Amino acid sequence: MTADHFDPTAEHHVPDPERDTTLLLDGFFEHLGATLRSHALPAELLDAVRERHSDLMTTNLSSAVDDMSHQHLRTTLALVAAFEVLRPALGSTAAVDAVRRAYVEPLAPAVRAATRAVLDESEDPFRAMVDMARAREQHFYGAGFEFRHPVDDDRRYHSDVHRCFYQEVLAANSASELGPVLCAFDQSWIEAIDPERHGFRFERASTIALGGTHCPFHFNRES
Repeated sequence: MTADHFDPTAEHHVPDPERDTTLLLDGFFEHLGATLRSHALPAELLDAVRERHSDLMTTNLSSAVDDMSHQHLRTTLALVAAFEVLRPALGSTAAVDAVRRAYVEPLAPAVRAATRAVLDESEDPFRAMVDMARAREQHFYGAGFEFRHPVDDDRRYHSDVHRCFYQEVLAANSASELGPVLCAFDQSWIEAIDPERHGFRFERASTIALGGTHCPFHFNRES
């Protein structure tokens, strides 16, 4: 599958939540099908996941506060549906791991490579990374998330998430244990940052899903 739509190297790239979510879910369900085969589980379980996803969307639709949160709802409830269907066969721990891999692995190489390309080709990698972070805050996350910026200057960009729509949806559907799965997707772009090469460091000490009061996304110049 292609991940060209996730390429931030494109000129005037602006995140498209609906397009990006559809691409993400296509990869998720494809990977999930492979997981069923690897565990010798019935292929029909994939249909059960899709059906459960549809049901969850119907019952949770009122929680979507804007168009962007509707897309986040699609993503989060796909994970919940897969977890509910896989848990009886695999157990909770293995089911969480299967959901994490299906969510992260399909697009991780493309996201990592695209982010690395932006940073490598930029005259100011720190500024390029901050610009990408701002674009996603403005055009991808929406009203279901609350961002605060206690520090924002030429050497530091600290973006703290104090409200996470993902975690709210998971809690409402008794699936808070899937929170770290959603956080894990960020490793795809985090691993593209080379502090020595790019002149800045990223730090995220904790997340709401891991019990923190907020999710700190902190970018700091080193040179």
